[in-house]
Amino acid sequence: MTLSEAGDKRVDGGRGLTRRALLTGAAAAVIATRAAAQSSPATAKGPKVFLDYDQAELDRAYDQRFWAPNIEHVIKRYALNSEAVRARLGPPRTLAYGPTAIETLDVYPTTRANAPVMVFLHGGAWRTGKAKDYAFAAELFVRAGAHYVAPDFATAMEVGLDGMVAQVRRAVAWVGKNAATFGGDPNRIYVGGHSSGGHLAGNVLVTDWARDFGLPATAVKGGLVVSGMYDLKAVRLSARSSYVQFDDRIEHELSSQRHLARLACPVIVAYGDLESPEFQRQSREFADAVRWARRLESLIVGQAYNHFEIIETLANPYGLLGRAALAQMRLG
Repeated sequence: MTLSEAGDKRVDGGRGLTRRALLTGAAAAVIATRAAAQSSPATAKGPKVFLDYDQAELDRAYDQRFWAPNIEHVIKRYALNSEAVRARLGPPRTLAYGPTAIETLDVYPTTRANAPVMVFLHGGAWRTGKAKDYAFAAELFVRAGAHYVAPDFATAMEVGLDGMVAQVRRAVAWVGKNAATFGGDPNRIYVGGHSSGGHLAGNVLVTDWARDFGLPATAVKGGLVVSGMYDLKAVRLSARSSYVQFDDRIEHELSSQRHLARLACPVIVAYGDLESPEFQRQSREFADAVRWARRLESLIVGQAYNHFEIIETLANPYGLLGRAALAQMRLG
């Protein structure tokens, strides 16, 4: 029996109904239900609040749960794969970069002397996430001859969005001033970030290092921003404003796309084509702006990857992001 024939095995005791017929009928029922819902007055479009979005549509466009049905499984993989990496590499060195208890970073060291450093900022919608669950990419860098540094930082509910940006800038500045203490090259620091961490990384990349930290203007040599938010106008109008205290200053100062005159390094921008329409738009428009500023190294569109899956490719030297990051750092 072929697979096609097996798929058509009778499922009704011989009354003429096949499994394929059942599946076809079920699919038709789903389509009919969706069509009815779309035409229902209950789903009528409301007033526009941004571009062509009404409020409900904009809120959905900034909530990746609507676009990634496997979110729980993927995030669980982050933690499981991070534990597996620690089992192979050993525990990281956890060092303080700031005055509060949360301001620590995990250093996964390589054996190469005077090695480049990747500082990776995790996502979590500005309200969740821990550095230890983003160690899954550490092995890629350590085996290639780079240190991998994952900072912890507070949430927007605890310190505000500007407080989060201040912390991650402080973390990167600490690495710039102390890299030599763990075998890192202070002249080869790279910064990456995913999701809300992509937003934070964008702000790190437009930091005035000389004015704010006494470091060279080119303290960061390259950036990898993945599925982030780079202009906060639309975000401020979305449901995220229920837990992020936006105002005109926050919107302007922490929209990295508006401060590209301070960008001093090449940037890789990446996103998945199964992400929400707003996250895709944010990445495309940021890439266009960075290209205009003559700093775009590449724009990577991960086909058939959703918001949570694409960052997993950073752990693979042959993956979309792993290959790009190693090339940017001139490793491998």
